[in-house]
Amino acid sequence: MSQAVVLEPAEVWAYLVSRELLPADARGAVREVGDGNMNRVFLAIPDDTAIPSLAVKQAPPWIQRLGPSAPMSPERALIEARALRTFAEYAPRQTPRVLDVDPTRFAFTMEDLSDLTVLRTALNDGASLGRTSAEVGELVGRVTFATSVAGATPQARAALIADSVNPLLAEVTLQYLLGDPFVAAEHNHHHPALGAAVESLRRDPAVRTELAALRAAFGAKTQALVHGDLHSGSVMVGVRDGEPVVRVIDPEFAMVGPIGLDLGLYIANVVIAALRSYATGATARGAAHLATVADCWDAFCAAWRDGWPGRVDPLLDDGWLLRELRDTWRDTLGYAAVELVRRVAGYSHASDLETLPDPGPASAVVLSLGHKLLVDREICGSRPDPRALARLVSTSWEAQQ
Repeated sequence: MSQAVVLEPAEVWAYLVSRELLPADARGAVREVGDGNMNRVFLAIPDDTAIPSLAVKQAPPWIQRLGPSAPMSPERALIEARALRTFAEYAPRQTPRVLDVDPTRFAFTMEDLSDLTVLRTALNDGASLGRTSAEVGELVGRVTFATSVAGATPQARAALIADSVNPLLAEVTLQYLLGDPFVAAEHNHHHPALGAAVESLRRDPAVRTELAALRAAFGAKTQALVHGDLHSGSVMVGVRDGEPVVRVIDPEFAMVGPIGLDLGLYIANVVIAALRSYATGATARGAAHLATVADCWDAFCAAWRDGWPGRVDPLLDDGWLLRELRDTWRDTLGYAAVELVRRVAGYSHASDLETLPDPGPASAVVLSLGHKLLVDREICGSRPDPRALARLVSTSWEAQQ
């Protein structure tokens, strides 16, 4: 892909007309709105309010934040568009509508979400989670059941796995989530008060063993289609026609992998949001955030149980389902643990913590929780118990005071 086909704002309107997504006689404005690391996003707003606004997302042949000096295959945009269409098939309420995919430009056009707010931003501003965690859990449950061995035929799964091969972004996950935070990597950074705790975590042989197991599972466990980067920056929330709206966005890291990856990343960021609330004195809000961990898990399990009577393999029995859910919870805690560590000791930190007057106390609890959960997944009990995880977070904060 040459640089000449990378869209610029002045070209987007004519591009949308050429794709028959806007009328030829329509007029309006285009602005670039994407602030992500990887891609460019443009918003086209017609003067005629009867014509819906559109969002165009394009993957340049490099990491957008770093520019041409950091080349990366633009195929990621097509993987993301395919993932969104699969998500929409099974969880349409939580998925943005993809209107057009352009494989020659490595771009796709989707509904305008500019009336919504990124979940992390909303939480930092004091919003409650409401039903957001349940909506996320339902999406993960419906998509993963439908693309698992219980919900999809071997032929369908083979095609899905082939279409979802995403080696470059899998390598990014291995490095920045499941690698660098646990060693003295160049771009890592942490609060000065965490120095001893970070060193203790990196020297702990039990941490290395559990990290190795999670890295291996990430590469080998082809359970179902997962978003791959499902944190609070990948969820948008708002109100439309008087009703709450939740949209899960940016599945450019999508792959067929361990289900616990999506649940763990999301739950870890709920924990971080709760600790921000505790640190600002909003104790009731923090407790309410933590209560939604159970909402997420319960909605996920409900989606699997809803799909269970129609499973494609009748030899999968109820005992297998219980075992699969237990194993997924264990993986969830493991991937939550590495996400907690990443957000305070890796390269990509969380604004929930970084914008506190003193990030140190909350960051210390985040790191401690990550360390504990990584080496002892049964610290919350031998069976899936999201409420026990919520209690662990709250008591960890209280003990730190």
